[in-house]
Amino acid sequence: MTSANRLLDEQLCFSIYKASKQFIKIYGTALEPFGLTYTQYIVLLALWEKDHQTVTDLGKMVDLDSGTLTPLLKRMATNGYVTRARLLDDERKVGISLTPKAIELEETINQQVSGCVEQLMIDQQTYEMLLKEVNALTEKIGGIVHEKNL
Repeated sequence: MTSANRLLDEQLCFSIYKASKQFIKIYGTALEPFGLTYTQYIVLLALWEKDHQTVTDLGKMVDLDSGTLTPLLKRMATNGYVTRARLLDDERKVGISLTPKAIELEETINQQVSGCVEQLMIDQQTYEMLLKEVNALTEKIGGIVHEKNL
């Protein structure tokens, strides 16, 4: 199957792009009361999963480079969600940790965001199947990107 000569709406890449934009928009609306963007939310998810990370490790976990992540983390620190501190054993590295505010708001924020998924009105089995398929596609694309050193 080739994507050559297909109409825009027949392109898988465009369909995923549109879906991503819509997810970011609906999540953004849910996160607005907390002063968070979607990208800041995924950083919080990563830190709720594993607190006290270096910027490098966090960047790997959320698939963001330090040029994107550093200003985002500075804004999150200003808004009271994370702390940033140079590591004592290696001052070249910056450690990122959750604040008490971020820990306290975890359940509330996640409840707010769960409403976004519920609005899709899909059952758990469909949700898990879609997640599995998108993750498999992402892994396949990642392999091509890595192989071609893109």
